[in-house]
Amino acid sequence: MEFKDYYRILGVPRSASQDDIKKAYRRLARKYHPDVSSQSDAETRFKEINEAHEVLGDPERRSAYDRLGANWRAGQEFRPPPGWAGRGAGTPGGAGQGFDGFSDFFDSLFGGRAGGRRRGAGFRMRGADRTGVAEITLDQALHGTEVTVNGASGGSRRVRIPPGAHNGTRLRVRGQGEPGAGSGTPGDLLLEIRVRPDQRYRLEGRDLHRDLPITPWEAALGAAIDAPTPQGMVRLRIPPGTQSGKVMRLKGRGLPGKAPGDLYLRLMIEVPSAEEAGQWYEEMAKTSGFRPRSRLRP
Repeated sequence: MEFKDYYRILGVPRSASQDDIKKAYRRLARKYHPDVSSQSDAETRFKEINEAHEVLGDPERRSAYDRLGANWRAGQEFRPPPGWAGRGAGTPGGAGQGFDGFSDFFDSLFGGRAGGRRRGAGFRMRGADRTGVAEITLDQALHGTEVTVNGASGGSRRVRIPPGAHNGTRLRVRGQGEPGAGSGTPGDLLLEIRVRPDQRYRLEGRDLHRDLPITPWEAALGAAIDAPTPQGMVRLRIPPGTQSGKVMRLKGRGLPGKAPGDLYLRLMIEVPSAEEAGQWYEEMAKTSGFRPRSRLRP
């Protein structure tokens, strides 16, 4: 039985990170997939690539494989050392389960059968999952939308994004990941939602934030004003003596969901121009005893 150098098969150094291994696997799997490659040895290479990823892509199996040492070379005659500690490491179902279509070398290390005799002749392996990003607008986050996603094998499909999706929301799209090996099913696409910045509202989780301008007399005397929300205009009562920067919470007016978000309106006093209210300002300056800085100390 020949030793297999899984690092050489994936074209990565032994010091490669798990992310580097994943990237190398995806690149080679796309290149040698029998459905797209015209090379005569594509199926053989594809099986080797998947077997190498099955070992190096799993930290437990990789650790067990590395315990064999770095002195072995591809093609050398190999037998597992007595009492091999890596037997069955990371194998679903434990020792004795095996993997259809993998080499005798793999089975001798991880399949749990002396001599590495394989079960059956079929080769079947699920493809790896992959990640993607879908950018949507705030209005689409509020009401839901559909986006087109592309699968690793070239196909595409429409995916429904439900109302209330926000930054960091993840959707699993079945069958849009990396192609499977042999008759194996493809992996899934893990789609992360990102909401584009909006000029009106600032999004935090499912909560929305917005500045709302008010006049000095509305702040001083109190008023009932029309305030914008994603669901339409509402009547908002401003209490007398409101200071600029006061935040008012409108419960349930954020993004929808099982626990809907809220809308936070920050009241900002806007002063009319001197041209419009100069005389009024002058009268106030002469007659008012209001001294907002009287309590300040150096």
